[in-house]
Amino acid sequence: MEKPTHTQFPVHDLVARRWSPRAFDERPVGADLLRTLFEAARWAPSSNNEQPWRFIMASKYDHEPEWKRLFDCLAEGNRRWAFRAPVLILSVASINFEDDGKPNRHAFHDTGLAAENLVLQATACGLAAHQMAGFDVEKARVDLRIPLGYEPVAMIAVGHPGDPAVLPERLRERELRPRNRRPIHEWTFLGHWENPIA
Repeated sequence: MEKPTHTQFPVHDLVARRWSPRAFDERPVGADLLRTLFEAARWAPSSNNEQPWRFIMASKYDHEPEWKRLFDCLAEGNRRWAFRAPVLILSVASINFEDDGKPNRHAFHDTGLAAENLVLQATACGLAAHQMAGFDVEKARVDLRIPLGYEPVAMIAVGHPGDPAVLPERLRERELRPRNRRPIHEWTFLGHWENPIA
């Protein structure tokens, strides 16, 4: 299922088509297709070209115990639909610069850029991707053996789009609801904070 938005101004088709569905078809995603998603993430911009992102992924069909370990970190609300997603990915940020060990205050930003590249590439490949903040960070840190100096950022469910009819009623309603965003003038300012852009 596609759910392109109606934008106020023209944007690239991939931006208009990208959204976060909860309905997944359970068929596997091929390894080459997954490599394509990570290749897109690889070319994200980052402060000082630090490339602070790391990804921990597992396919339900090729790495079932690892997939279950990722799945078990999800909040209950996300488990209700993500169990159909054939691939789960956790984005992780290296929080210190490699050269001098100082804190990299842009690490989460840059990891988010890599994740956005990944989900846009998923959209271009006809896949669905849904990023989630709802997961147990400490459980992920321990169960996925994330070392010191790295922070779990977000979980991402990836797979082929599914039929919204498989979702519980409340989630199905959300899935079918039109997409919306705040208008530009509410969050963009000209020159200083109190001057909304026209």
